[in-house]
Amino acid sequence: MEIASKYSPNATEDKWYKYWMDKGFFKSVPDEREPYTIVIPPPNVTGVLHMGHMLNNTIQDILIRRARMMGKNACWVPGTDHASIATEAKVVNRLKTQGIDKSDLSRDEFLSHAWNWTEEHGGIILEQLKKLGASCDWDRTCFTLDEPRSKAVIDTFVALYEKDLIYRGIRMVNWDPEALTAVSDEEVVYKEVHSKLYYLQYQIEGEEEFVTIATTRPETILGDTAVCINPNDERFAHLRGKRVLVPLVNRSIPIIEDEYVDMEFGTGCLKITPAHDINDYEIGMRHNLESIDILNDNGTLSEKAGLFVGKDRFVVREEIIPELEKAGNLLKVENYDNKVGCSERTGAVIEPKLSTQWFLKMSDMAKVALDAVMNDEVKFHPAKFKNVYRHWMENVKDWCISRQLYWGHRIPVFYLESGDFVVASTIEEAVEKAKAKTGSDALTTADLSQEEDVLDTWASSWLWPMSVFDGFNPENNEVDYYYPTNDLVTGHDIIFFWVARMIMAGYEFKGTFPFRNVYFTGMVRDKQGRKMSKQLGNSPDPLDLMATYGADGVRVGMLLCSPAGGDLLFDESLPEQGRNFANKIWNAFRLVKGWDIDNSIEQPEYAKQAISWFDAKLDQTIEIVNDHFSKYRISDALMTVYTVFWQEFSSWYLEAIKPAYQQPLDGATYKATVEFFDKMLRLLHPFMPFLTEEIWQTLEGRKEGESIMVSDMPVAKPLNADLLDKFEIMKEAVGGIRTIRKEKNIAMKDALKLDVLGGENYAADFDAVLVKMANISEKTMVSEKTEGAVSFMARTNEYFVPMDGMIDVEAELEKLRKDLAHQEGFLKGVMKKLGNERFVGSAPEAVVAKERQKQADAEAKIKTLTESIARLEK
Repeated sequence: MEIASKYSPNATEDKWYKYWMDKGFFKSVPDEREPYTIVIPPPNVTGVLHMGHMLNNTIQDILIRRARMMGKNACWVPGTDHASIATEAKVVNRLKTQGIDKSDLSRDEFLSHAWNWTEEHGGIILEQLKKLGASCDWDRTCFTLDEPRSKAVIDTFVALYEKDLIYRGIRMVNWDPEALTAVSDEEVVYKEVHSKLYYLQYQIEGEEEFVTIATTRPETILGDTAVCINPNDERFAHLRGKRVLVPLVNRSIPIIEDEYVDMEFGTGCLKITPAHDINDYEIGMRHNLESIDILNDNGTLSEKAGLFVGKDRFVVREEIIPELEKAGNLLKVENYDNKVGCSERTGAVIEPKLSTQWFLKMSDMAKVALDAVMNDEVKFHPAKFKNVYRHWMENVKDWCISRQLYWGHRIPVFYLESGDFVVASTIEEAVEKAKAKTGSDALTTADLSQEEDVLDTWASSWLWPMSVFDGFNPENNEVDYYYPTNDLVTGHDIIFFWVARMIMAGYEFKGTFPFRNVYFTGMVRDKQGRKMSKQLGNSPDPLDLMATYGADGVRVGMLLCSPAGGDLLFDESLPEQGRNFANKIWNAFRLVKGWDIDNSIEQPEYAKQAISWFDAKLDQTIEIVNDHFSKYRISDALMTVYTVFWQEFSSWYLEAIKPAYQQPLDGATYKATVEFFDKMLRLLHPFMPFLTEEIWQTLEGRKEGESIMVSDMPVAKPLNADLLDKFEIMKEAVGGIRTIRKEKNIAMKDALKLDVLGGENYAADFDAVLVKMANISEKTMVSEKTEGAVSFMARTNEYFVPMDGMIDVEAELEKLRKDLAHQEGFLKGVMKKLGNERFVGSAPEAVVAKERQKQADAEAKIKTLTESIARLEK
C-alpha cells in the first residue's frame, strides 16, 4: 500500500465521519452495559460555532470517545436552546429590514416569522460540530421548544405552582427598554463608560440649609422618596429626623439612616429611588418607603414623573441639568468613569425597574443543591468553584421566571374576566379547574385568556438532563437508565444560571443529582488576555482554523494549554503545534510502514531490549493517563501521550529498533512495533479521532473491530518501574557520549570505544541499545579510571571514552590552550578585585561571596584544562 508523503486532513475527515455515521457508531440504546452519559450544553438554535464552543465540545467528545472505548454504553445527547431574547431580537431586526414592526403583528403572526427564522438558521451549529468530530447520538437531537421538552416545562410549572413555589408579584428586575422585557443578571453586560457625576442640593424643609447628594442619573430624582445617611456619620447628626425637598417638584421626603451608605463615597448622603435602583429598593423595603415608578417600559418618563413626560430618559438627563441650575440646585458637575449595565442582546442600557412578574421560590431548593456540592455528591473540577457556588446559593433570591416576549414557552396561567386565574397544562384542563373554582359549569375556553408572558429560557434548560430523555413522561423509562448523567462540561460563567438550577431541578423532580461531575472550562481569550468577540475582531472562524490545520490539529492545539477552569490564551501557533504533532505521527507511521520485513532473520538483542522497555513505558503511560482522567486533568492527559509519542516512541524506540540503511527489519520486532503503534493510536483517539482512524485502518494485526472508536482502550500490566529507571540511566549515558561527540567534533558514523566504571550497581539490561544508539565499537567494564579518556557521570556510574586516534591532537591542544588563557585572564581580574581591601571591606557580603565563587570556579576550570593539556602533550 502506497502511503501519502503528507497527512491531508481535508482528504480524510469527511470520509471517516460519514463512515462512523453510516455504521451507527454514535448511537446508544439501553442495554446491560454501564451507561456513560453527557448532555450537551445547548447552544442557541440560531447561533454559529465560536471558539468557546470548540473548546467545550472537544472536551465532551474526548470524554465520550474514551468512555466508549472503555466498554461503556456512551450516550452524548445533542440539542439546541430556543434562546428567547436572542432569537426574538434577531427576528425583530429582520422584520425591521422588511419595514415590519413587531407591534404591528399578532402573536401568531410573529411566531410564524420566528419559526421560519429557526428553520432557516437552526441546527447550523450542530452541523459545524460534526466538522470538529463530535460523536453525538444525532438521532437524539433535542430542541427546548420541541413537543416533549415543551410539555416538560409546562407540566413542571404547574407542579411547582401547586406546591406553592411559584407566585406572581411586583419586584425589582433588570428591564430592557428596547426588547421590552425583564432579563436575567446573566444577560446584563457591564461596560466602562465616561459619565458625569452631578452634585445636587436638596433644601432642608423649613430651613435655608441644603444637603448635597451625588448622582450619575439626575433624571431619577423625580422618583426620589428619601435621602439616606449612615447612622455612624457624625457630620450629619444634625439632620436626623428632618426632611428635604426634592428639586424641581418640591416633594417633601424624609432623611433616613441606614448602614448601607458608604461614608467615603460622594458626599456621604444618598438619594433613595426605590423604583429604579436595586439597592434603593431594598433600603425602601427596610424603611417602608413609597416607590414612584417614573419610567414607562420603553424608557420614556411616565406621568408619575410630573415633568418631561413622554421624553426618553437620556434626553431628560440632558434637559434637566439647566433646569436644576436655574433653580439653584446644581452645585457642580465632574467627569466620572463608571460601569453601566447593558442588555447582552440589544445593547440597551438596563433600567432596574419594579415590574409585575412570575417568581419561583428558591431558598429550600437552593439549600438541598448547596449541600449536594459541598458534600461532593456533585463534584466540581476544579474544586475552587465550590466557593463561587456557595456564595451564590447562600445569597439566592427568588427567580424571576417570566419574560415579556412571544418566542418561548407561554406561561400556563389562564385568566377569567374577574381577574382571577387558574394554572393548568392545557386550556381544556384550565376550563375544568375554572369551573370548579367558580362553580359555573357554563364556562368555555372563550371565557379564558392565557398569560401573555413566556418563561425565561433557563426555565427549560434547567430540566435538560431529564427532559432530553423524555424524563417527565411516565410511559418512558429510558431516563432510569441514562439518568443521572455522568459529566457536565460548561463554562464557569453560568455556574448559577444553569449549573445550580439543574442541580436544584434534579433533586426537586428526580430526588437525586443530575450529574456526578462538573468540568468547568475557562474562557477562550486572545494572547493579550482579551475575551474573544466579534466586536473586537479577535476571534478566528473555527471552520477556517479546521480547514487550515485540520480538526485534530485544532483540538490538540486548544487542549495543550487548557487546564480545567483556567482561561486559554489562544494564538494560531497552538493549532499549528497540533498540526505539527499530527505530521509527526504520520511520519512515524510512514517510517514503520516503509521498512522491508524479513521474517526469517533473527531478532537483534537491541530490539529485544527496546521492546521490553517501551512495553513497560506504555504501561506507565496508561496508568498516568488514567490518573489524569480520574482527576479531570484532560490537558495533562493529552500532554502525557503527546510527550511519550514524540520523545519516547519516535526519538528513542524507533531509533533503537531501526535497521541499518537498506536492511530489512525482523518480523518479531515489526509485530511488536505495530502493536505499540496500535496502543498509542488508541490512547490518542479521543483527542485526535480522524488521524488515528486513518492510520489504524491500515495497521496489520489490530484487534477485531470496524473502527478504532469501538476498539478497546489499552489496559496496563503491573508496572516494572525498575526497568524504566535503568533505561533512563542508559539514556543519560547516550546523552553523555553524544555531548562528547559534539564537543570533540566526532561524527556519528565514527565508532567509539567505551569503558564503564560501574561496580556492583551497574545494570547491563540495555547495553545493546546503548551500543547501537551511541555507535560504540567496543564496551568494556573497568575497575579503575581510564587514563587519557574523556569522562562523564550517569547516576553512580562513570563512563570513559578513550580519545586515541579520535581527535586532531594539535587542534584540540590549540583549543584547550586558548580556553586556558581566557580562564587565567578572568581569574586575574577576579583576584585583583578581591585584593582590593577597600572593595572587600565596603561591598555587601553577598557581592564579595559571589566574587569568591567566581575565583573557585575559575581555579577548578584551570586545573581541569591544565590536566587535559598535560595528557595530550605526553
